[in-house]
Parts: sequence; structure tokens; C-alpha cells
Amino acid sequence: MVDVASALHYLHHECEQPIIHCDLKPSNVLLDNEMVPRVSDFGIAKLLSTINDTTSKQTSTIGIKGTLGYIPPEYGVSSEVSTYGDIFSFGILVLEMLTGKSPTDEMFEDGQNLHNFVTVSFPDNLLQILDPLLVPTEEAAALKENKWNLDPNVEMCLVSLFRIGISCSTKSPKDRMNIADVTRELNRISEYFLVGVETSK
Repeated sequence: MVDVASALHYLHHECEQPIIHCDLKPSNVLLDNEMVPRVSDFGIAKLLSTINDTTSKQTSTIGIKGTLGYIPPEYGVSSEVSTYGDIFSFGILVLEMLTGKSPTDEMFEDGQNLHNFVTVSFPDNLLQILDPLLVPTEEAAALKENKWNLDPNVEMCLVSLFRIGISCSTKSPKDRMNIADVTRELNRISEYFLVGVETSK
């Protein structure tokens, strides 16, 4: 999560012309030989450039495209793309990593979606939505039976991660977290988690 957020921060704020990826999803995050995530596939990315205080958009393809489940709701009513769209996709990616559920899972129908699925259980029933694969093997069975108690440090980190995913994938673009704040918070969570691991040894 930290590396993907850092890549988005670079694209949105550190390039000469800000770049909107427009199709952030698991299959567009590749792992290198050292298991470091790399954001890939910029086939439908958009360049933002400010000319005379007006924003112009250039694209390598025509029309707004993306992948169902990761496209922000505002793209359905407007052809305007923005960095907020990438933030939405990142939020869905975070929630998918934490729950193990794809936003296009057949369970999400009749207005239900991954964001709402998580929000209903947050923060009091995280064990009901947490992906069992994120839990040590010997404790996975206890998790399925809701008999596993989270370590306080782990729980604090999970709550913070879920909060980021929820905030980034909210319906209103203006209510989503800024990628700079996301990156800062993820680094803080990572450091806190690693310190907790060291002190528990």
C-alpha cells in the first residue's frame, strides 16, 4: 500500500506534468524481483497541464475508460478526469487487499458495493470482513469462528488502514483523502506496526 501510494504521489505531484493513471487496479500493480510493487499500464493515462490558468487534458486514447469496480462514480456522469479518480481506485484497492473481496464480486448487487460492505462493519466488526489470508495460519480457524482476538497494535493498524480505504473510496471526490496525507499516514502505520512487532519478540 505504501509503495502504490508513493507512486500515485509521484504521478500527481512530482512529475513536470501531473499524470492521472485512470486504471489503477490489482492487475496493474506488478511486483519486481525484490517484491517491490510497481504501478504499470499507462495506456489510458491522462496528462494534466496548466496553460494560461486553464487545465487542458491530453490523452493517448479517446473517451474515458477504466475497469468496472475501480472507476469512480463521477466518471459515469462527466468526461472530466481528475486525481480524485485515482484516489478512489486506490481506496478500492486498499479495501480489496484487506477484505480479499473484489469490487465486482457477485455478492455486490442491488446497490451494495465494497465500500458499503466495509463501512457497515467498521470499526467494531473488522474480524467479519478481514481476509483470513492476512491472519497467521494457526489463528485463521479461530478468526472464521469469531473467536480470535486481535493484538491491540495490529487492531490499531487495521483500523487505520480500513479508515484510509473508506475515506479514499467515498462517493464525493472532495471528501476523499489527499494522496500526500495518505502517504504520510501509511508510513506512520508501517512504522508503528514494525515497532510493535519488534517489541512483541
